[in-house]
Amino acid sequence: MKKFFSAFKSIDWLLLAAVLPLLLAGLSVMNSFTGQSQYYGRQLVWIAIALAIFFIFSFLDFRFLRASSVLIALFLAAIGSLILLFFVAGVVHGTKSWFTIGAFSLQPSDPAKLILILILAKYFSRRHIEIADVKHIIVSGFYALIIFLLVLFQPDFGSALIIFLIWLGLVLVSGISKKHLLLVFLTASAVFLVMWNFLLADYQKQRVVTFLNPLADVRGAGYNAYQSTIAVGSGELLGKGVGYGTQSRLKFLPEYETDFIFAAFAEEWGFVGALILFALFGAVIWRILANAWRGATNFEILFGLGLAILFISHFVVHVGMNIGLLPVTGVTLPFLSYGGSHLLTEFAGLGILMGMRRYRRAVHKESMKNEFLGV
Repeated sequence: MKKFFSAFKSIDWLLLAAVLPLLLAGLSVMNSFTGQSQYYGRQLVWIAIALAIFFIFSFLDFRFLRASSVLIALFLAAIGSLILLFFVAGVVHGTKSWFTIGAFSLQPSDPAKLILILILAKYFSRRHIEIADVKHIIVSGFYALIIFLLVLFQPDFGSALIIFLIWLGLVLVSGISKKHLLLVFLTASAVFLVMWNFLLADYQKQRVVTFLNPLADVRGAGYNAYQSTIAVGSGELLGKGVGYGTQSRLKFLPEYETDFIFAAFAEEWGFVGALILFALFGAVIWRILANAWRGATNFEILFGLGLAILFISHFVVHVGMNIGLLPVTGVTLPFLSYGGSHLLTEFAGLGILMGMRRYRRAVHKESMKNEFLGV
């Protein structure tokens, strides 16, 4: 019982207090147009499961994740699930990205992002002193490239972009030199050219072209982005009110429960509501970073930083494509967008961070010493 209360007290309640209003904001958008919609009801189920996972994980000791054998097993499981999609998954919106179980669907690329963070955190934590060696950039990039390509071939350009940003972010915070930073960007440019000429589908190329000139095809490839910007702008200062977002209610704005939930929210809540949303996300990132910096070893620190990079990447890309600053890539907004896969992954990541928070001080100095020495 004592251990239970100790684990319960170690939870970062400020973090949870910032997350809960975000969940409610997403539910308000889903339920404000059609009453008790199927999205609203299912999202309630996913939120309940996700919160349960968060608290269960908060009570676990995650030092076992430092073992390479455990992480390799998780990495292989992620690769296996992504490969299995090509054989058993149906085509939804032009991609083979989901396992369908009854009325619910699971997208394995979401937990694969979390597993990639763990793998890279482990790799860089053991090579922190010699990170200046470019070979570690290449090896770490190989881990990310496997998952990146499997996701890209679904094709799911949005998730592939997030995977790339996770790798790039962790490479940067691991202490890469400026010379190697330039090499990374040159490599990324070369990869993009290859993708453009050989891998990207025509509709994906069209989205990039539409990004450069959104009004070129507002009835075709640019329709979603155009309607999204209209929704955001029509919210003005205070919004139209919950349930009165005409772009969403009249179905001008597609996928408003998922890919364009920020635009739907901004239309109803306005500029002030969007600022509050930004503040809540800022509080979430602040608490994640605060917990990361107090990690017991480099592994825990890098995991926390990777988790922050995951949330920031999703947030920036989603909001950017909703206001016309980035191409439409189908990236969810953390905690708001409909879907169980990303919710379970997000709360699992936060739960792992809370589990690591329990032992951050007791073993800090000795474990940090062992980490650097490679023990």
